[in-house]
Amino acid sequence: MTEHTSSDNQSKPIVFSIITVVFNGDALLPGTMESVRQQTYPHLEYWVIDGGSTDNSVSIIKDFATKMPYLRWISEKDSGIYDAMNKGLRMATGDFIQFLNCGDHLHTPDTLQQLAAMVTPQTGVLFGETLLVDNTRHPAGLMSELSTRTLPQQLDWRDYTGGMLVVHQSFIPRRSLAPNYIAHNLCADYDWCIKILKASRENINAGRIITDYLMYGQSKQKHRQSLQDRFAVMRDHFGFFQTLVAHVWIVIRAIRHQLYRISQTTY
Repeated sequence: MTEHTSSDNQSKPIVFSIITVVFNGDALLPGTMESVRQQTYPHLEYWVIDGGSTDNSVSIIKDFATKMPYLRWISEKDSGIYDAMNKGLRMATGDFIQFLNCGDHLHTPDTLQQLAAMVTPQTGVLFGETLLVDNTRHPAGLMSELSTRTLPQQLDWRDYTGGMLVVHQSFIPRRSLAPNYIAHNLCADYDWCIKILKASRENINAGRIITDYLMYGQSKQKHRQSLQDRFAVMRDHFGFFQTLVAHVWIVIRAIRHQLYRISQTTY
């Protein structure tokens, strides 16, 4: 296997930091952790940030720790998912960061190996397609098929005027470009991606599925608040007028998508 290197040391392999945050997720956590354990690429660290679970989550983490020498974890109370994700950011030491939520899986055992082979010294972001799955892990379709957001070949921060373009779990930035998540905003991941893209020199479309994404997460459960939070993020980055215009297009695009996929699954 060819070793691909970072820009500061041509003999140093690319290291991925995978971060999973969990709170009382013992039903979903084993599958997520197993998808990391099965990776064929050896240069990774895995952080599991537990929010003080009262179910069997900690026992599951401890069991996986005996099989994954690169696994690190903590269990303590936090103030929400983005507080936990910021903890993971502070602890990670890899070249690239991937957040893999409890319930989501890396798509295949060679996912990280394939991504590592694409990295150049200029690469700031790796991104790719996402397979949506239901609670039984049955594939529902690709995000590009089921939603209004088709994955682009080229990615620029201005593309995000239409909303979250790449699923967060399939957006893997260089750690040096990754800021903390803003607090008290369900679309903090949207803001995070835009900030990273503004700083990135090269964004590489992996041309493959990176993650299997479990549908109906927190932002879907709190849809109204999510829309309000998204508007606030867009206003900060694109200005009030452009955000208004963008939302007109988002509504039109959503109606067209529903009509096009009438009687079919949408997301």
